[in-house]
Amino acid sequence: MKCLLSPLASSLRLSFSVVLAFGTRRSLLLILLVTGLALDSSKSVAADSLVTVLYAGSLGNLMEIDVGPAFSRATGYKYRGEAKGSLLCANLIKEQLRTPDVFISADPKVNLLLMGPENGNLVRWYATIFGNELVLGYHPNSRFAAQLKQLGTDDIRVYEILQQNGFRLGQGDPELEPKGYRTLFLFDLAEKYYRQPGLATKILHDAERPTLVFPEEQLVARLEAGQLDAGIFYRNEIAEHDLPFIAFPRELNLGDPALDSYYSSATYLNRKGVTYSGSAIVYSVTIPERSQNREGAIALVSFLLSDEGRKIVEKHALRVVQPSVSGELDAAPSAVQTALKRVGSR
Repeated sequence: MKCLLSPLASSLRLSFSVVLAFGTRRSLLLILLVTGLALDSSKSVAADSLVTVLYAGSLGNLMEIDVGPAFSRATGYKYRGEAKGSLLCANLIKEQLRTPDVFISADPKVNLLLMGPENGNLVRWYATIFGNELVLGYHPNSRFAAQLKQLGTDDIRVYEILQQNGFRLGQGDPELEPKGYRTLFLFDLAEKYYRQPGLATKILHDAERPTLVFPEEQLVARLEAGQLDAGIFYRNEIAEHDLPFIAFPRELNLGDPALDSYYSSATYLNRKGVTYSGSAIVYSVTIPERSQNREGAIALVSFLLSDEGRKIVEKHALRVVQPSVSGELDAAPSAVQTALKRVGSR
């Protein structure tokens, strides 16, 4: 019996060893497969995660042509942006018609419309990121183009050309965007600078030659289509579209922070009773409290503050600034605070 059982026992041990070896290999393959899937999954978390940005209408080219694609390449996050006047953006957020992960305003003061208990604490902090200035952009084939090109070589002043019969001047809507009320500031300051009382009314509110008001994101297109002779634009918009322009003195262009006290003499009271005062043009960024992708939002703000992000900003004729945080400082994510400190230490 012993001799008969030995081969059987040996055979059973062999079969068990084969099964064990096969099971071990199968388990190992399963572990490797699960590990591989986990790694692939971690790599694709960002790729499958969308970051939405609601931004000032003047930043369309910056955000859609450069920042969005570069951000996606650098981080793997998907990007989707939408351009609107900053005041309109704030209203959309307040009315819960938009819930962006990131909000970029052309005027930091717009954030105040979303801050505090009376506004649902929709925004708790914001940081300044870059600056701009106002210019007069004009159509190269306008019948007034020759005169505009001659400015500085003769005695005619730009405000005299703007008052000529038939001149079509475009501007943004002061109820929807900072560029609209900044246009009003510019001409209020021009009255003092050129010593021409009533100049703003003559240029902007002449009954026979009314200024044409368009949404910010449409103004450049209207000019390029020949529907305007000129318009008041931000410097970056004109540079991005390679259009001719007239630079205003720094006392008028709202581009010099050293002149903030001078600019502040110009004010605008909107239909809701909110007063805006002149100051150097600075844009701000924040992550609203209702952000659906906070980590992605932090990544985008950090990218804007990175060396690559700031180089892109400068490429678009925007002025980089030393960022500063307003509101509840501790409410800003730690990663954003670190990025801000890194920029500030340079």
